Amino acid sequence: MAKVKTTFFCQNCGSQYAKWQGQCTACKEWNTIVEEVIQKPEKSDWKISSSNSSQKRASKPLTINAIDASEDARLDTIDKEFNRVLGGGVVPGSLILLGGEPGIGKSTLLLQIALKLQYKTLYVSGEESQKQIKMRAERIQANNDTCYILTETKTQNIFKQIEDLKPDIVVIDSIQTLHSDYIESSSGSISQIKECTTELIKFAKETATPVILIGHITKDGNIAGPKILEHMVDTVLQFEGDRNHVFRILRANKNRFGSTNEIGIYEMQGSGLREVSNPSEILISKKDEELSGNAVAATLEGLRPLMIEVQALVSTAVYGTPQRSATGFNAKRLNMLLAVLEKRAGFRLGTKDVFLNITGGITVDDPAIDLAVVAAILSSNEDEALQKDYCFAAEVGLSGEIRPVQRVEQRILEAEKLGFSTIFVSKYNTISLKNTGIKIQLISKIEDLVSFIT
Repeated sequence: MAKVKTTFFCQNCGSQYAKWQGQCTACKEWNTIVEEVIQKPEKSDWKISSSNSSQKRASKPLTINAIDASEDARLDTIDKEFNRVLGGGVVPGSLILLGGEPGIGKSTLLLQIALKLQYKTLYVSGEESQKQIKMRAERIQANNDTCYILTETKTQNIFKQIEDLKPDIVVIDSIQTLHSDYIESSSGSISQIKECTTELIKFAKETATPVILIGHITKDGNIAGPKILEHMVDTVLQFEGDRNHVFRILRANKNRFGSTNEIGIYEMQGSGLREVSNPSEILISKKDEELSGNAVAATLEGLRPLMIEVQALVSTAVYGTPQRSATGFNAKRLNMLLAVLEKRAGFRLGTKDVFLNITGGITVDDPAIDLAVVAAILSSNEDEALQKDYCFAAEVGLSGEIRPVQRVEQRILEAEKLGFSTIFVSKYNTISLKNTGIKIQLISKIEDLVSFIT
């Protein structure tokens, strides 16, 4: 019988200690260190037979020129947005971690993808029964004969079913519910998460079977469990959005097999998640009358250009201290732009409330939205509507200068495709487009914008 070993783990960052102490020296948090019992069995309950292994690690070192560089074909998930974020599909033998807030749609997304796949898929759930998953499958109106549902939390039993079924893709919902006989602590503890993930990595790499994990997040929005979990997996996906809005954004925080610049956009409906191929037409509201305080910005989310609507409301402060509120935009950057307007353009906004909103419930940190924010504030302050076919793409500096932004030609083409007549950009942008159907208005100072729209 193996000797029982006791160790101490920080529940916040996963640091390990030989004895208990009040404060974690790594993350500086208090009272987060707990004791966990670790006991390793002498023999493993799960072994992969050599006939099931399609990939074996090299038994001897090779020179860089002797390594086979041919890539395995990626598995198509049928979901274009999911494929876009992953870089073209699922890589065989990869481990993908999907995190997001409770109720945001993580399980719905992966079940929807699993039921679309033409490959043999094993969906393992430790949180729901098979009947609950069947009810969700009927709600999203998806069904096939290649997706198998298993409700199990013990990794040794899961691997026995995998050995019998031999699936092409495995989905685990969620990693925090699994437990291994190797570790005697409870499910969701630091040691259990590390051990279960290690077993899944070994299985994925030896059999070239991709594994997709669902992970819980903390109140700060980080993946729950030790930080090493994100280092162990190949891809970390974040599923985000406001549950009060219909739009969800899937972005990659880490991707060993592709870019982390791409995003996928979904619309939550009663029948599941719908892929949004052209989000610009949805994010811009359709209205007949012209309203003050509205401006359209040409922004980029990853490599995809988006046209989003910026709304501003400027009113006289009822109370002594004026309010500054921003939804979907950095509040500190809003204060900076208001200071630039007051200093460089002479607008007295110190005694007025300013409220800013990015429509659609998305959050934007692209500096190219600055000019649209300024235009919306000026429009609301003067109570004069901007023309509906105007859009903006430029950064505003502290001196009031209009600074150039990256990939401005891509933004111009997107604005032209959606029917805008004029786009305001920086004079210092290098633009090689010719014979465009949209007027490119070059401005160099914030005063130039004021003269155009007031």
